[in-house]
Amino acid sequence: MKSLINLHMDFLTDEKLVIVGAAGMIGSNMAQTAAMMRLTPNICLYDTYAPGLEGVAEEIAHCGFKGLNLTFTSDIKEAFTGAKYIVSSGGAARKAGMTREDLLRGNSEIAEQLGKDIKAYCPDVKHVVVVFNPADITGLVTLIYSGLKPSQVSTLAALDSTRLRSELAKYFHIPADKIQNSRTYGGHGEQMAVFASTTTVAGQPLSEIIGTEALPRQAWEEIRQRVVQGGKNIIDLRGRSSFQSPAYLSIEMIAAAMGGPSFTWPVGTYVNNGEYNHIMMAMETTVDKNGVTVNPVKGTPEEHKELDQSYHHLCKLRDEVISLGIIPPISDWSKINPNL
Repeated sequence: MKSLINLHMDFLTDEKLVIVGAAGMIGSNMAQTAAMMRLTPNICLYDTYAPGLEGVAEEIAHCGFKGLNLTFTSDIKEAFTGAKYIVSSGGAARKAGMTREDLLRGNSEIAEQLGKDIKAYCPDVKHVVVVFNPADITGLVTLIYSGLKPSQVSTLAALDSTRLRSELAKYFHIPADKIQNSRTYGGHGEQMAVFASTTTVAGQPLSEIIGTEALPRQAWEEIRQRVVQGGKNIIDLRGRSSFQSPAYLSIEMIAAAMGGPSFTWPVGTYVNNGEYNHIMMAMETTVDKNGVTVNPVKGTPEEHKELDQSYHHLCKLRDEVISLGIIPPISDWSKINPNL
């Protein structure tokens, strides 16, 4: 492993953070964001594409970050040994014309190996964030094979809620911070549940605005559609899938797990509560040094019906992964991971 910079300064922690898929656009942005946020001096970049990986490491070194002990390797054992935090974008990217679900088989197999590598090389890891799509399923597969507790594995789901905030801010021509508690739950995909009842616009409940002259119902439905299709829109505009926003939000998540400010956007988390069972999905959560805490989801009956539909869609994807033989039947999960 090649150490590029070896100085000492104060950081949030000195524990090892591994960025998986660091040669890609999301991974390289995660690495730079983690360095800029000064999370830890000990950042290790991992990717199987060695030339691209070295290029990312060189670029970050050229930034001249103080105190950063940046390493990079294409050896998974070397990367994971001693890791306390992992963020993985190490799956295939979504391309034009594809849905997140189109990535199901290949990325689920990558997630299986990720979980097995965690169990083999860093079973004492504290928190893992899974970013690659379909994240609800890849996160679940990673959790099953890693042997970790459900509170230790989370997936990127906040991006849908931040897209809702952005769309509302653009529509009302107000700063995004004037939009509070915008929320989507369930799947991170076209079947997500978009909630209106939680949101306020400049202090006024969004549900009281919808259907008025300020926000006709048709305009609200168009906003909902843009949120659901937010990822597709980025692909159409830029010719590639999102990378800046998922990189930043995932590093905010891992920073919270390291003991930084709590992350209070929804994240994908394992749910088995009698209503939603044996699934990973976006819920109302808090991420902090104790991992993921799941909080109640509050909404209207219609919104909960939409969430139920999203849950059932995810169950179909989960069952498809079971039928492919990538994960065993639910009754056998605890044989692989006693925490489930």
